[in-house]
Amino acid sequence: MSTPENQENKSITKNNILWNEYLKALNHEVVPALGCTEPISLALASAVAAKYLFGHGTSVHEKFSKISKIEGFVSPNLMKNGMGVSVPGTGMVGLPIAAAVGALGGNPDGNLEVLKGLTNDVVELAKKMLDKDKVSVVIEPSTPILYSKSRISTETETVSVTISDGHTHIVNIEKNGETIFEAVNDITLKKGSNYDLSQASVLSIVEFAEHIPLSQIAFILQAQELNDALSKEGLAKEYGLHIGRTLQGHIKNGLLSDDLQNQIVIRSTAASDARMGGAVLPAMSNSGSGNQGISATLPVVVVADYLQVDNEKRARALIISHLIAIYIHSKLPKLSALCAVSTAAMGAGAGMAWLLAENKYAAIDRTLSSMVGDIAGIICDGAANSCAMKVSTSATSALKSVLMALNDTGVTANEGIVSHNADKSIDNLCQLAQGSMLQTDVQIIEIMVNKDSC
Repeated sequence: MSTPENQENKSITKNNILWNEYLKALNHEVVPALGCTEPISLALASAVAAKYLFGHGTSVHEKFSKISKIEGFVSPNLMKNGMGVSVPGTGMVGLPIAAAVGALGGNPDGNLEVLKGLTNDVVELAKKMLDKDKVSVVIEPSTPILYSKSRISTETETVSVTISDGHTHIVNIEKNGETIFEAVNDITLKKGSNYDLSQASVLSIVEFAEHIPLSQIAFILQAQELNDALSKEGLAKEYGLHIGRTLQGHIKNGLLSDDLQNQIVIRSTAASDARMGGAVLPAMSNSGSGNQGISATLPVVVVADYLQVDNEKRARALIISHLIAIYIHSKLPKLSALCAVSTAAMGAGAGMAWLLAENKYAAIDRTLSSMVGDIAGIICDGAANSCAMKVSTSATSALKSVLMALNDTGVTANEGIVSHNADKSIDNLCQLAQGSMLQTDVQIIEIMVNKDSC
């Protein structure tokens, strides 16, 4: 016979198991990243291939003189997200320059910061390789959604490195036709992660964030530090579309007011401007994306600054935001036609609601459903400077939905794809991405690859 004490013990055990999964998810998905993570993935494959081809201690000039060609093979989605985005430190866009600088000067142990500390020598020699047509990147059909492979050849040797199902998840290394590493027994091979969120819910995430010891989640404050530094960089210089800097200027000339809404948009967008415009500063990423990390971080930070809350409250609000962003993204393809900046901003909406509302969970539930009803249709048409536009749109929706929730209103189950609670609304949104939007993605890639260049 089950007693109240037994039921309580089962509940504690279940929470401990789930909370452990939450901590694993946060540690796996919230990491520093320098540059857009799709070209960075190919750069990492090249850096690792160069390591196995040349070993340690080979100079940049020696690598340049010995490499006869670098061939990149990527999935359609990775091509979509890599073809038009700046590669930090190079002044160029696209996958070929990422593959070249990765091979010549990338840190094979750097993961998403593989291009940290590039020298002028590396960049100039990489550009010469492109000029000599030694670098090619093509779409590899029938591959996983997130897939990059770099094959580097000299006159006598060839090494190829394949990354799949995760931006840094190496699954195969071959040298001179012989397999020297294969992740066939890797339990994370199919999902590219080491955690299980199948039992997660918005309510349990909020409970986790409120009660987990601060010492176990204090690391999340680094997201504030890194992404705020990117924001300041974006406001200081004209990166990308310089949207944040432009809006800040209109505050000075009186066309915009210096209020909470505009500060959320300006500070979030400026960080994306800098990141997509090639700034050599890392972002704290979320689910493999710096823009998702920015969207999950900076709206919450701006509200925390406005309320002048302490670091503990900031950390717990940021945990809610980042973990809900991860939770939603875990239900999506790794890359898809649905703009994941919008789903990361849903996490930010939850974090802001937690900071501002008295009835915290009810406000979070309303906020998330309202955002599903508001911005479900934003497509991902590749990583580019225009991503900052989507950051601004999503941040605006987040605060708008929070303010509605504070007045006990929001999009209801009587409207569109929104359901009776946030978890079901999220499921409905993710069904679109897993279903009909797969064809949308094919159409987007077809348009991007074949559109007029003039």
